[in-house]
Amino acid sequence: MRARLGRECVYMPSCRLGLYVALRHWCPPGGRILMSPVNDDVIFFVVLAAGLRPVQAPLNPFDASIDIDAVPADVWGSLSAVLTTNLYGNPDPAPRLRARCASLGIPLFEDAAHAIGSEVGGRPVGAWGDASVFSLSKHVDAKAGGMLAVADPDLADALRAARDELLVPRRARSELTYAVRPYAEAAVRGLGLRRAAWATMGLLGLTEREGIRMPLRPRELSRAADAAPDLGAHHAWVRVDMHDYRLEPGPVRLRRIGRRLGRLDEILAASRAGTELLLSSRWAPLRAGSAVQPLFRVPLLVADRDAAMAALARRGIVVGYLYDPPLDDYAGAEFTDPSPAPEAARWFARHALPVDPLRARAALDVLERSGIRPAAPPRALTRPPGPAPREREAGG
Repeated sequence: MRARLGRECVYMPSCRLGLYVALRHWCPPGGRILMSPVNDDVIFFVVLAAGLRPVQAPLNPFDASIDIDAVPADVWGSLSAVLTTNLYGNPDPAPRLRARCASLGIPLFEDAAHAIGSEVGGRPVGAWGDASVFSLSKHVDAKAGGMLAVADPDLADALRAARDELLVPRRARSELTYAVRPYAEAAVRGLGLRRAAWATMGLLGLTEREGIRMPLRPRELSRAADAAPDLGAHHAWVRVDMHDYRLEPGPVRLRRIGRRLGRLDEILAASRAGTELLLSSRWAPLRAGSAVQPLFRVPLLVADRDAAMAALARRGIVVGYLYDPPLDDYAGAEFTDPSPAPEAARWFARHALPVDPLRARAALDVLERSGIRPAAPPRALTRPPGPAPREREAGG
């Protein structure tokens, strides 16, 4: 990762822990941080755990990147930091955000969980901010691990020390569970039991989300906010979907992560090919150009997302990584400052169908056979699809 980014990198058990460490290092409690409302709720709770006030940004409706020009001047003046999302691997406008943060004297953080192979402005995503975080559970599919990359290498020791204070000692049982999980998942896939397995987990109370978003539990969240900054007080929200997010890594875990990272270029090449195919379809608002990104998921925009998901599920293609409703609608003004222009985020969140580029051909076949229609461009949102942001930024 140092070689890829040209930056010092610190291993983290998870992307979410890396982000918490970064926010606590750079941002005093009570600060305000601009972020995307189309984002994982876990990231929202990490921001709250760090004692910060989330400020929801207006978005480009066609790729959910931050719309810098639509952020009011008084909002810029109130901020302590900016956090990008790079949703599904589509880059946020990091060069312009970097310049704006520099003029304001505030840090820029890049959430590159979906964007380990993406580029913007001639640099890798993650090489623009004061700090950036990566997930090794996404492209690499290691089921664990993350990276915190920093512009100032002299900070690495302090960040490692902060990480170590938050780690939970590893247990033999957790290493065994991690070791056998890929074989159990392979057996479920091979027997065609994935839907049955999820149903059984739901009946046993082992799933933590009944819908796309986890339950907010506002009364308990208010009490946790009174203790912030405090990761422990927010643990019930931050741990969702990854209970070992702060577990000290053992040798089995580290060896598997190392092996998966060794295949990263191969995985990115396959993702790039699938992305190009999906971006050539009639459901893609952004067309493939000369420099296609190896997206983690390709957000096709469909008129009826639920019908498209059901059609794909019948072919064994599970759609995840949905972020609907946007965070300001989900959490309300008690816990976040709403976006000044929320409609673009709502439209994108309602119509985005994130397709795994490694299943591109099968997914397109299903959508064609099922008669899934593209989403009609929103009348009130006038920005045209045009070239993808990666193409506009390519010239610097």
